[in-house]
Formats: sequence, C-alpha cells, structure tokens
Amino acid sequence: MAIVIKLTTMASEILITDIRTIGLETFIPWTLFWMRRFDMKNSKDNLVLFWFQKYGKLLCLETILVFLLISCSQNVKGENPISGTIIIEEDTIHIAKAPTEQQVIKNPLLGIDRLHLFVDSLKGKRIAVVGNQTSVVKGVHLVDTLLSLKLNVVKVFSPEHGFRGDVDAGEKVSHSIDEKTGIPLVSLYGNNKKPSATQLEDVDIVIYDIQDVGVRFYTFISTLHYVMEACAEHNKQVVLLDRPNPNGHYVDGPVLESSFKSFVGMHPVPIVYGMTIGEYAMMINGEGWLDNGKKCSLWVIPCKNYTHKTKYVLPVPPSPNLKSEAAIALYPSLCLFEATTVSLGRGTDKPFEIYGHPRFPKEEIEFTPTPQLGAKNPPHVNRLCNGFDVSKTTLKRSYEINLNFLIQARDLLGDSAVFIDQNAFFNRLAGTATLKDQLYKSWSAKEIRDSWKPGLDKFMEIRKKYLMYD
Repeated sequence: MAIVIKLTTMASEILITDIRTIGLETFIPWTLFWMRRFDMKNSKDNLVLFWFQKYGKLLCLETILVFLLISCSQNVKGENPISGTIIIEEDTIHIAKAPTEQQVIKNPLLGIDRLHLFVDSLKGKRIAVVGNQTSVVKGVHLVDTLLSLKLNVVKVFSPEHGFRGDVDAGEKVSHSIDEKTGIPLVSLYGNNKKPSATQLEDVDIVIYDIQDVGVRFYTFISTLHYVMEACAEHNKQVVLLDRPNPNGHYVDGPVLESSFKSFVGMHPVPIVYGMTIGEYAMMINGEGWLDNGKKCSLWVIPCKNYTHKTKYVLPVPPSPNLKSEAAIALYPSLCLFEATTVSLGRGTDKPFEIYGHPRFPKEEIEFTPTPQLGAKNPPHVNRLCNGFDVSKTTLKRSYEINLNFLIQARDLLGDSAVFIDQNAFFNRLAGTATLKDQLYKSWSAKEIRDSWKPGLDKFMEIRKKYLMYD
C-alpha cells in the first residue's frame, strides 16, 4: 500500500514500513520472535528491559492497530506525485483526496481553494489554463494567482463567451492577447474547438477551471471533452480543479441519442446529469468517450465540505444570460425555448427567468427585448411580449425539469404561430426527436417523463461509478 502514516516516533514509521513490505501475517510472529530474543539478551539489564516491555510492546500493538484500520479503509494504489496529497488511482484517473484542512467551514472549498495540494508539481512546467471569468477564488483569477507564484503560464484557452465571459451565445470568439498579462488567449469556440498539436507543443500541463451548471447543452463540458482528447493524443496532463454543481442535486431529462450528437450534446447523458465537472471528466475518461477510446492523464482536485445536496450559489455569473440563482435553476427547463419562437427573456434584465411571445394573450407580465451586452439581437427584439415570470417557482428547490412551461406555450400559441421553428436544433437540445413529437401529440408532462425512465435508470448505473461526493 502506498500510504505512509506519520505517527509520533520514528520507530512507528519504521514498523509501519515493515508491515507494508512483509504483510501483517508475517510481521506478528516476526515481532514476537525478536521481543523474546531481546528479553533473553538483556535479561541482566533491568532498566533497558523495563523500557522495552513498557514502551516497545505498546508501540508494536499501536502499529498493528493502525495497520488494521488502514486495511479497512479505501484501497490506495498510486504513489503520491503531488506534494501534500494522497492519490487514488484508477487506470489513468487520479483523484486528489486529502487534506489537512482542520477548520470547520460551512461553505465548500473548491479545487482552486486547495492550490497547495498540487502547486509543487507545477514548478518548472509550461502551463496552459482553460478558463474564463469564473476561474477565480476570493476575487483573484487563477491566472493571476499562478503568475504571483512565479509559475510559467504560457497561454490561456477560452471557451464559448470568451475569457471575460461577455460574448453572446454562439458568437465567434477570436484569438487575442490578454491586456492585463500579455498572455496569448486561444479561442476554443467556432472553428477551433479542439486544441491543435501546434497549440499544445509548448505546453506540459493544462489546468481546467471553469464553473459548470450541470446541464448537457451548456457547452463547457464539450470544451472539456475536446481538451481531454487533445491532451490524450499529445501526451499532456490535465489538472482539473473541481467546482460544485448548482444543479447537482437531481438527474432528469431524456438521454442523448447518438444520432443527435453535437457541440450542445456530445455524450449519452440526460439534460441534467447531477455530477460535478470533475466527476463528469472521470466519466468521459472511464466510459471511453474520447476518440478511439483514448485515456487522458487526468488529475482531479476535488471540493471539500461538499455533497450533491449542498446548495451552492455561484459567486460569478457563468455566462452573460445566467445572471441569477433563479436563472441557473430554470436553465434546464427554459433553454429548450431557444429552438422555438418563444422568447425566454434574452434582451431583458431577467433572461431565463421569464418567457413570452407577441402572440400570447395578455398574461402576468409584459416585456420588450432590446439589444444588450450578451444579447445583441435577441428574439422579438423591440417587440412587446406577453408572458410569465417563473422565477418565483425557484423559491422551492426543484428536482425535475418543468415541462409545463413548454406545454403551456404550445397551447397558448395554438395555430396562431409556429411553435418549434428550428426542428433540428430542438432535437439536438433535447437529444432526441421524440420530445418534439410528444409535444405536438399533446402528451402530458407525466407521460413524457415516464418515457425517460428506462434511459435514466441505465445512466444512473453508469453515473454512480464516478461519484466522489454523497
């Protein structure tokens, strides 16, 4: 076993090393033999004999007890390549467990909070960061933190919405130079979704630290896939700093079918998958979803004081139109409106908290979408929409996708306007063509949800293999 337990004496360390090497079944008789030899040899030296009998036997029993406790704990296979951690090794998956943090903390410690667990392994390495505006701890960006430690950050890869998180959904993100640090910014969106061999040739380690929201069509997990795939192909190591999932407390939705694979859904998972980004990366690796089943050398630095039931409020908006806790909670339910003629509030101060349409009868609210940062040309721009403010539904925590929004919008439009006007895009978001057909055939929410169950049951069996948190 690759664990060294530090006890109070050097003798304890030696004894544990011996146990680890020869096994407990050999150690016990071996120890008793030498205790008898010591007894006979030193029988005339009462002081030494007294010390040995009083302390040596006690130390031996203590060591055996510690070994038994270790034997009952988790199986640790890998030696520790990162200072201050224990690495649990599963094929090429390395999970940094840890720690030495003793204080009681109500809020989760994020992977980026635990920089001390892996910082020594970064010295002398050429580092690339995959990050955006969420890659911060206590208001300081990961890039700035690494530079302050005199580490060699050679470039930053940025996902959809750009390094600063202020680019519209779907808008091109160009390569550039960060004005503050002078570090090259390489876009991983548009025509360059996957780092090239040239872009990785001056890199030793890639650090991924982006806040996810736990929804399949949120493209940061697609960026993660391509980063892992490129690193697997070019023998680069990925260190992933885990973060809580604000929608990590439930699993729901249709499982993506392979024929609808796209950048808004690359893996056979439901819309809401209930995993942190670290757990998800392990699943990508473990299930062989990278090209040709390649495995990425992956280190996950996990959160501490976190479970999937933990309510986590994001300190930084993860993208321009997820501005609030309510919007993040409603995102799995409302994002399907992206492929319809219904507005979900882009171009207002409450995107993903309201929805409406100019053809709806007068309802709870009225709103008029206008061009804004992150929504330069929103649906129904400058047109009055009637609709609903559904943010109040998030006051009580939801444990399922709310299909009633789609059903209600379909019924309100009736024959007055086309409801789903981007059929192919709707199917890619849903991960299946079945949901669109069910909506047009007036299936109830319960009937639709029941049809998801076989796929969800199968996914749950896969998911549980990669969970690090309760």
